[in-house]
This record gives sequence, structure tokens and C-alpha cells, in this order.
Amino acid sequence: MVTDNADNADKGDNADSPSGYVQPVIDTQALAELLDGEYAEVRRLVRTNLVAYADVLEEAEELGFDAFRERVREIVVEMAATGQTGMGFPKEYGGGGDVGASIAAFETLAFGDLSVLVKVGVQFGLFGGAILQLGTEHHHETYLPDVVTGKLMGCFAMTETGHGSNVQALGTVARYDAGTQEFVITTGDDQARKDYIGNAARHAELAVVFAQLEVDGEREGVHAFVVPIRAGGQPAPGVRIEDDGRKMGLNGVDNGRIWFDGVRVPREALLNRFADVTAEGVYRSPIDNPNRRFFTMLGTLVQGRVSVAGGAVNAAKVALAIATKYALRRRQFEAASDADEQVLLDYGMHRRRLLPLIARTYALHFAQDVTRTQLHEVFSGIADDEQARRELEARAAGIKALGTWHATRTIQECREACGGAGYLAVNRFAALKADSDVFATFEGDNHVLLQLVAKGLLTHHASEFESMDQLGMVRYVTNLAVETVIEKSSAHKLLERVRDLLPGGDEWDQEAGLLDSEYHLAMLRFREEHMLAGAARRLKRGMDQKGHPGVVFSQVQDHVIAVAHAHVERLVLEAFVEKVQGLPDGDHKVALGLLCDLFALSTIEADRAWFMEHGRLTVQRSKAIRREVNDLCAKIRPIAAELVDAWGIPREMLRAPDLVG
Repeated sequence: MVTDNADNADKGDNADSPSGYVQPVIDTQALAELLDGEYAEVRRLVRTNLVAYADVLEEAEELGFDAFRERVREIVVEMAATGQTGMGFPKEYGGGGDVGASIAAFETLAFGDLSVLVKVGVQFGLFGGAILQLGTEHHHETYLPDVVTGKLMGCFAMTETGHGSNVQALGTVARYDAGTQEFVITTGDDQARKDYIGNAARHAELAVVFAQLEVDGEREGVHAFVVPIRAGGQPAPGVRIEDDGRKMGLNGVDNGRIWFDGVRVPREALLNRFADVTAEGVYRSPIDNPNRRFFTMLGTLVQGRVSVAGGAVNAAKVALAIATKYALRRRQFEAASDADEQVLLDYGMHRRRLLPLIARTYALHFAQDVTRTQLHEVFSGIADDEQARRELEARAAGIKALGTWHATRTIQECREACGGAGYLAVNRFAALKADSDVFATFEGDNHVLLQLVAKGLLTHHASEFESMDQLGMVRYVTNLAVETVIEKSSAHKLLERVRDLLPGGDEWDQEAGLLDSEYHLAMLRFREEHMLAGAARRLKRGMDQKGHPGVVFSQVQDHVIAVAHAHVERLVLEAFVEKVQGLPDGDHKVALGLLCDLFALSTIEADRAWFMEHGRLTVQRSKAIRREVNDLCAKIRPIAAELVDAWGIPREMLRAPDLVG
């Protein structure tokens, strides 16, 4: 257990139980301030803007397709005037000079309409972020002042119809013409058209276009260029644009397709922070390794992934707030007495449905805090080293995957938990489901992102990290002794530390208390280490049997994904435990300790078959964990309303009068 007051919280849910457990009392405002953290003022500004534009939730249903797109654009520009959307840009260009603040603002914006959120992300995170991170002073001075205000709208043209996640294989070509000192941008065929590009169908004047750079007949890899795609509201010469049309959701965002037919842009259009082409046509870069150069250029995607993860978790909070408030009002059947029907949240199954999701949401909230801080330090130059950047990339990829999957699962469960009433559009579930579903896909498909996480684990972010594709990773692991792979993993070192702390040698997991946070961490660390060892051994065995590296990797791919998933869950738990342990003694520490225990035990319970298969759970202990989860749900039930209120979701954003009262 991570708290002092609840060490003996193992029986019942009475305030004065024989175990000495005392029900914590929550100060909602104080807990809200704790959750808002250092960016409380930023979040307050965003909440104010959300309330001011609350009508957009109704407009999403009432306005026509084109009218709603225009309304979303208007709101984004008007929010930009408040300073909300430009916080990550340098002050000299009208920004706030605080990368962490920009992520916090984006996360909070997810309480509202998600079309507004995504359009903000495209304009200021992807388009503006690419110019900021990949460009140099010329580009910053030319574009950023108008980007920050929303006067200049743009798009981030990376994804192609034929190449989504495999960015290095993009088909668009930018050939340098030394005679005119221009780049010629060309779409080879329909597979190379830019597709699903936000802002492209209607509003973008410029695009940051990712294309294969060709200089004097030599390919230098994918680089980014600023390319005009509209002039006077019409497609620019040589540019063809099509509307992607209606989508499952996010119909306030104008996604489109773009083709380039010999479009010429000046030499200065190359975003040249990491590579340049001289007027004479000589390619130069301070980064010799082309793969390392490519991954360095993709750094803009890290900020997008961190933003999407935070936005997804906050969308889940909206669903949970609605479902929890409904469960505290809605009565069904006479269970506790013959006279009164019982509220939904007093039913054990209903608590089981919602409260572990609240616990996981809190866990992901604190894990997001860690990731946001790392991002701020790397992008602000505070932690400006290669290892910190690699660790950020892996953490951002993993938290994005788990956070977006959590949102999808949570929104669906909350919709069902509200019965037929939850199916009405006025209650937000329809929009939340439709608009957040794509979060699992954009800014990186979740399974592909988890492969990135696993590659870092298997190679321990070796110096050759960026040079390795999947086959390179297989060969790398094969050439190491499997024990070396494990010794290099941080999970192994952490597990050894835990074994020193807990009694019983190899039987530590059977003797530790169920509410001991060191036990929870040790279980998740053991799972990660064991899976990592298994993946490494399988890769090596396949290669020892003379298998083709691609075939070997494909056969082990499910195991590789499982390793990454286990790793990220361990990181999430560590963030939660560290947060709770750092709090002063009191009711909030007790309450968050209950949530932390519930997250840990429900995570172990969900994978109890694996733990039993690998000798880390007896049948009796597995049953005890199930009982403990039920007991924790009973203890959390009296403070459920305060826990969701502390998220600070404006009432206007909940919108569900019949559900929340």
C-alpha cells in the first residue's frame, strides 16, 4: 500500500471498521489543484474558452457539413487570440515560450468538441510545430507570427495513400534544379498522393510536405518543404486537392488529398535545420547517418503523440464523469430494502465496471505528467542529450498507445453503463465515440508504436538504434547473448532491487502483502523482464535455425507487442506510485492510494492467467486479489463523485442534463 492510513484496509467499507480503516474525505477543489499542477492557470484559461464556445457541441449536430467546418475554423482562430494555442512557440513570434504549457492546454481542450481539438493540433502542433522544429530563423520569421494567430492556416502533408506508417518509403519526390535554384515537387502516382491531411480540403494555404529529396540524381532521404497549396482560395498551379468527405467523426476537420505536378518552390522552402542544399546543388547535413537524420527530423511527431495521449485520457474523463454521476442518481430494483430502489453505483458489478476505469484514468493522468515534463525538458534544451530523446520517443509512443486504447474502451463502457439514455446524442457519447476512435490510428498506429517501444527495449537504445529496421533489430539481438539483452534492461535492475527488499527469495511474491506497492511493482517488473527474455530467446532461436529475419520477426511479433505493453503498464504504475508516495499524509494520499492499489491489482487481475502460468500467482492468491479489487471498489464508491469532479470538467461540457442532473 502506498499510504499509511490504509495499510490495514483489507475488510469491509465501513468508516469505522475493526481494521482501523477510516474513509477519506475529499476536498474537491484541493484535489483539482493537485491534478492541474503547475499549469493550473493555463488550464483555467482553456476551461473559460470552452464555456464561451460551449454551443459548438450543439452546432456539431445542427449545422450542415460545410457550415460546421467553417464554425470550427472560426473558433480555432478566436481561441488563438486568447494566447491559448500558441503557448509552445517562442515569445518573439507571439507565443508563450513554454512547450509544457502548450501540451497542458491541448489536454484540457479535449473536454470540449474534438474537432476543435484536432484542428488546433493540426494547425499549431503539426504544421506550426514542423516549421518551428525543422526550420531555421528565416522560416520562423517568415511564417510563425501569422501561424500563431491563425491568420496563416496550414497542413502537415506526410501520410500517403500507399505509405502510412512507413514514412521512409514515401513516394512524393522533391528534385533540386540547380539551374533555377528550385525544388520540383512531384507526386509519382496515386499511391504517392498525400491523404487524410487535416486542413487540406478547405483552409490550408501552405503545406509542410514530406518528400524524397533528390540532388544531382542521388536520393538523400525524406525531408520537409514549405509548399503553397492555395492562392486566393483556389488550388495553386500544379496542385490538385480533393476532399476526403465525411468521416466516422471529426467532421469539423477538413481532411483532404493533395497531388503535386511539378510544383516549383525556391531553395529556401527546404526546412533546413538538419540538412541543406547549397545554391550549386551540394547536399550538406551535420548528421552523417541518414537513418539518424530521418528520425531526428521526425521529432515533431513526438509532440503530437504526447498531445494525443493527453487528449484521449481527458476524453475518457468526460465519459466517466457522465456515467459516474448517472450511476449515483439512477435507481434500479429494490436491493437494499423493500421500499427504495438502489442507485446503480451501489451494485457491485456497476462499481466493477466504472471504478477500475477511474483508477486507470488517474494512473494515465500522472503518467502523462511525467511524459509532458520529459517533452518540455528535451524540447527546451534542459535535457538535450541523445539518450533522453530516445527515451522520450519510446515513452511517448507507449503512453499514446495505452491512452488512446483506454479512451476507446472507457467511452464504450460508459455508454453501456448509461443504458438507453446513453444512446441519445445529447449525452455526448455519440460524439465522443465517433470523434475519438481515430486516436488509436493517427499520430502513429498503436501496434506500430508499440513495436518502436519494443525495439528500444531489445536494443536498450543502442547507438545503432536509428539505423535499425525490424530486420536490423532481429540481427542485433541475435548477435548478443540473450543474457546481455536482459542485463541491459532497466526492468532487470529494478527487479533485483525489489527482490532485495522483499522477503522469501524467489517466493517473495507469495509472501508480500496484496496492498504493498512494492509487490505491485515487482509483479509488473517480473512480467516485463520475463517477456523481454522470451522475445529475445525466440528471436535468437529463429535465427539459429537459419530463418529469414523477416519471417522470424513476424512469428515473434505478437510477443514483441506484449513486451511493449507490459513495459508501458509498468511505467504507468511507477508514475502513480511515485506521485502518491510524494504526497503529504492526509485524506488525499489515502484516496489516491486506494486508486493506485485498484489500478495495480486490477491490472494484475486482468492478466492473472499469465501470472499463474509463470508461477507468480497461486489459485488462492488470485482469488484473494479478486476479493481485494471488490473491496477497493467498495471503499472508493463513497468518494466517486468527488474523484470525477476533481477533473474540473466544465458542466457545460458534460451536456447531459438527464444523466448528470
